Amino acid sequence: MRVNWNYIKLAFLSVAVIALYGFADQRSKKRKIDDISVKFVGDNNLYLTEDAVNKLLIQNYGPVKNRAKEQLVLNTIEEVILSNDMVKNAQVYLTVNGELISKIVQRKPIGRVEGVSKFYLDDLGERMPLSKQHSARVPIITGKITGRTLEDAYVILNYINEDDFLRKNVIGIHIEDEGNYQLKFRMENFVVNLGGVDNLNTKFKNFMAFYAKAAKDNSLEDYAIVSLEFNNQVVCTKI
Repeated sequence: MRVNWNYIKLAFLSVAVIALYGFADQRSKKRKIDDISVKFVGDNNLYLTEDAVNKLLIQNYGPVKNRAKEQLVLNTIEEVILSNDMVKNAQVYLTVNGELISKIVQRKPIGRVEGVSKFYLDDLGERMPLSKQHSARVPIITGKITGRTLEDAYVILNYINEDDFLRKNVIGIHIEDEGNYQLKFRMENFVVNLGGVDNLNTKFKNFMAFYAKAAKDNSLEDYAIVSLEFNNQVVCTKI
C-alpha cells in the first residue's frame, strides 16, 4: 500500500496553521493596551473633552491602559461613554497595535430653555444639560414651558435652521401659550407673532415678502408687532 505523502503533508500543514493561529490569538488576548485615543467626530465638539471621557471611563470601568485585551468588554465601554449626557453616539474598537480608540459624536443643541430649569433642546428634540465647557449661541426659549410647547418649539427651530436668513437672525422664541408663539429677531425691534406651527412655510414666505418690502422702504423700525397667525396674510402694528 502506497502512502500518499501529499495528504500527510496537507494534514500536518493544517495542524501547524491551527496551532500557530491559536498561539497568536492567545498572545493577542494577553497583550496589554498600550494607548488610548479619543476622537470626536463632526464639527460640534465643544461640550465634552478627552480628559472628561478618560475620567468617566476610570470612574465607571476602572483603568484601561496596561490592561490585558482579553479583560476588556468593548460594549460595556461604549455604554459607559454613552451614559454621558453630552454624547449622542459612540463606537469603541481595538487596533492590532493594542490601541483602544473611542469615536464619539457629541449632541448638538439648537435651542436654550430659560425657565425654572435651564437646559438645551438638541437636534433630536431631547433635553440636553448645559455644559461647563461651552455656551452654545442658539435661540433662547422662554415663557410657558411644557412638553407640548417644547415639541412645537422644536418644529419651529428645525424650520429656522433650514433657512440661512432665519438661522442668522432669529434669537428667541417666546411661548405665550400652546399654539401661540412669538419670535425675536437680532436686529429688529418688532416681535413676530407666529401663532401655531401650522402652515409654517406659508407664514414665513409671507413674512419674507413683507421684510424685503419694508427693508426697501426703510420702514422696519416703524413696526412693533408683525402678526403671521392670520390666514395667508401679514398684519402689522406700528409703534
